[in-house]
Amino acid sequence: MDAFSSSFLSTVPPLTKLPSPALITTSTSPLSYVPRRYISSVRIEERPPTSTTTTKTPPPQPPKTQPSYVSPPVVAKKRVEPKLSTMIFNTFDDIINNFIDPPLRPSVDPRHVLSHNFAPVDELPPTPCEVIQGSLPPCLDGAYIRNGPNPQFLPRGPYHLFDGDGMLHSIRISNGDATLCSRYVKTYKYSIEKQTGSPVIPNVFSGFNGLTAAATRGALSAVRILSGEFNPANGIGLANTSLAFFGNRLYALGESDLPYSIRLTSTGDIETLGRNDFDGKLFMSMTAHPKVDADTGEAFAFRYGPVPPYLTYFYFDANGNKQPDVPVFSMTRPSFLHDFAITKKYAIFADIQIGMNPMDMIFGGGSPVGADPAKVPRIGVIPRYAKDESEMRWFDVPGFNLIHAVNAWDEDDGNTIVMLAPNILSVEHTLERMELVHALVEKVRIDLKTGIVTRHPVSARNLDFAVLNPAYVAKKNKYLYAAVGDPMPKITGVVKLDVSKGERQECTVASRMYGPGCFGGEPFFVAREPENPDADEDDGYVVSYVHNENTGESRFLVMDAKSPNLDIVAAVKLPRRVPYGFHGLFVRESDLNKL
Repeated sequence: MDAFSSSFLSTVPPLTKLPSPALITTSTSPLSYVPRRYISSVRIEERPPTSTTTTKTPPPQPPKTQPSYVSPPVVAKKRVEPKLSTMIFNTFDDIINNFIDPPLRPSVDPRHVLSHNFAPVDELPPTPCEVIQGSLPPCLDGAYIRNGPNPQFLPRGPYHLFDGDGMLHSIRISNGDATLCSRYVKTYKYSIEKQTGSPVIPNVFSGFNGLTAAATRGALSAVRILSGEFNPANGIGLANTSLAFFGNRLYALGESDLPYSIRLTSTGDIETLGRNDFDGKLFMSMTAHPKVDADTGEAFAFRYGPVPPYLTYFYFDANGNKQPDVPVFSMTRPSFLHDFAITKKYAIFADIQIGMNPMDMIFGGGSPVGADPAKVPRIGVIPRYAKDESEMRWFDVPGFNLIHAVNAWDEDDGNTIVMLAPNILSVEHTLERMELVHALVEKVRIDLKTGIVTRHPVSARNLDFAVLNPAYVAKKNKYLYAAVGDPMPKITGVVKLDVSKGERQECTVASRMYGPGCFGGEPFFVAREPENPDADEDDGYVVSYVHNENTGESRFLVMDAKSPNLDIVAAVKLPRRVPYGFHGLFVRESDLNKL
């Protein structure tokens, strides 16, 4: 156990062990779901301190007879009285969930998926935090915001981790003081269901398991639409995956819908400004992983779907204006295109073994998204500013399944592309058994002259959610900071990789393990001197939320990226736990002011 683990675990007496997921019921009554301090819904809130200022004040101390980790009392929220039509629709929905498509598999069983710190929390207004170790560096003036799934209502039927409403957890830092705020992204789906008082729109990853379930849920949704309960033209997707800042706007993103513009107020609160279709030029959806070139200010993106063209590429100029679509018809079947990479000359896509699998849904009772072991993965390369797909080239890369791309760059006068990305070795488990997934970070070299693709791993560990200094996107970089999955989706630590090392060398040069019962999320790199062109690539800090499952306490950690042990330079005790989530972003104060 390292010094951080010892100090983290010693600050609070141990809690009684949580009940196993098997003891958690699927009742819609939140009191019967999990212990109150581990879950909340629209009907429960964890009452925050009343102060909403960013002034650094000591938190109120509980009585000496009460352990400091005991949560505030749980209070019931006012329930929305449903209309008669909604009650009828919900009755049919319950029939489907209980008799036609019950949550039989662990991957869609809410008792399993929403256990422990995966359980949702209610919104938290801006609440002061306590810096309990070190001090927050001046370069962190701004906000670290992390996105993730947080269902507004406790699921009555199948629920996958990817299906939750998006919630942003923002820690606003100013002059060494920190303020935490958690708010839902007010998507159309979230707003219409809040107004209705119950789930309305079916879940994408867990709502269509088998032909019968897909047909019945589809028919029920059609009736809801015809009755005017919701309008799919306003967007039925989520914004629960990531964030991006480009064109002087901040967006919450999910690949099933358009970007949602958000802003932070001067008090640290989070506001959803609305769904952005970029003057009618962006249709249906967009990737949750656009790539922003720090040198040009441009953002490159794409969308994919179940009907041709299965892939459409586009970009935004430095002012945030969307440029024309480039449909890619050489993508001949629907594929799960979650991420991609760019260089100064090219955009790189991966056509992997995960894709739309309607036959398995019809005859096997599975999800419409699944793995095809007979498919040979490909890498597609298209010029970065292509007007059409005439110069698109595809390269077969057997066994290479990319979910997240880290970076790519050009070499040999643009005749070679080098890409860094975790390769999912057991791709068949990606959606169903994430704890069995092993992601091997690889360096991939594509020789555009010969068509030869070579690969080698840069670490043998199970690593994903890897990031780099944002100034090095599309340029040759030396360092990566990756999350250690042990097993996924839980993160036990972070490692620093030097990818300039030779092919047969272990590239790990620094690491920080969080200790027993402590789990984090995706790391993020913040440069100490972002305006200094002569600054070292690794001159900065690695930040992440970390949760201690033994005490129920969450912290925001700041680690020295240059140190051999990723030394902790600051730790902030959060006023309420932050559930595990997906991707985050640090936005500097100067950029927040532009919002």
